[in-house]
Amino acid sequence: MQTIQLQVNGPHNGAQLFLSGAPLAQARLVLVMLHGRGASALDMLSLAEELDIPGAACLAPDAVESQWYPLRFLAPAAHNQPWLDSALEVVAASVQHAQDAGFADAQIFLLGFSQGACLALEWAARSGRRLGGVFGLSGGLIGTDAEAQNHSGDLGGVPVFLGCSDVDPHIPRERVEQTAQVFAALGADVTLRLYQGMGHTININEIEFIQSVTG
Repeated sequence: MQTIQLQVNGPHNGAQLFLSGAPLAQARLVLVMLHGRGASALDMLSLAEELDIPGAACLAPDAVESQWYPLRFLAPAAHNQPWLDSALEVVAASVQHAQDAGFADAQIFLLGFSQGACLALEWAARSGRRLGGVFGLSGGLIGTDAEAQNHSGDLGGVPVFLGCSDVDPHIPRERVEQTAQVFAALGADVTLRLYQGMGHTININEIEFIQSVTG
């Protein structure tokens, strides 16, 4: 496992980016993985082992103090600044690291869980990049309802997966459904799966879907 230090503006400057899986020089795709609040990059790399995607290089940045932004993702975006913009820069820098290694957008996949899922989805909607796929596990777009709706562009059929419990205590079902609608309007190929009575976790159905898209 290797680490590099990311140079970004704001609180996440100096964040460590962990590199695992296939070496970049030999990989066929890159999976950028964003952890949840209170977790770490190493937790996401453990998930990468469970995913077991052949030929995948895994890049997992570590948030400062184990959180990407301090308040709930439903708070007005301005209330989570400057941490939110700094976190979005971390995602951009992680994707750029893959690009600098020679990977096209279509070979780069973005995956996040919980707070990391919210960050991944927000970055994907704002950037408009036509990645290989975006996987938001227990998350939704960030900000108020109006802010979540305020995205434009054309994602040109990028696969976007949204998986969440229908009774998640942290992620309202309504925001997940709104997020699906926003990405559909942006031209993404959206798959939404709400799991009855599931906790705030990742299940085998989600893992198998990610494997099918990246395989």
